[in-house]
Amino acid sequence: MLRYTPIPSADVTALQQGKPDAYGMIPERHISDGQGMPCRHCLANIDAGAPYLILAYRPFPALQPYAETGPIFLHAEECKAYEEAAKPPILTTSKDYILRGYSNEHRIIYGTGAATAVEDIERYAAELLNRNDVAYVHVRSARNNCYQCRIEAA
Repeated sequence: MLRYTPIPSADVTALQQGKPDAYGMIPERHISDGQGMPCRHCLANIDAGAPYLILAYRPFPALQPYAETGPIFLHAEECKAYEEAAKPPILTTSKDYILRGYSNEHRIIYGTGAATAVEDIERYAAELLNRNDVAYVHVRSARNNCYQCRIEAA
């Protein structure tokens, strides 16, 4: 069984309250047109007309060579963290995503990265998580490499 993990609620609340992002900048505030604005906290698309934030996010505990940082979207207002067992809505809006395994030391496990069709996400994530050297999996956009969420064994 898999668990889809959004970015931590404490981080989201701080960013919504104006805390600087991973680059030390205040998140930008915009209004959604309803297309392609996936919130990395509730793991759903941000509805048209709703305010959202664009910011730099690093889904790793510390700086190191593999700690990629990139742009993400968040609801500007409070939203509930994703807690469902099913594949989240943001992972159904593209034909494929990049899945990549990471070690307990938060390092990429070479050879695990693959553009994965939506219908194969669960299978490939489970395959990676069955390996002894993979602690968790990142899901990223196959087009822009933007971080979507983390997958762990439940």
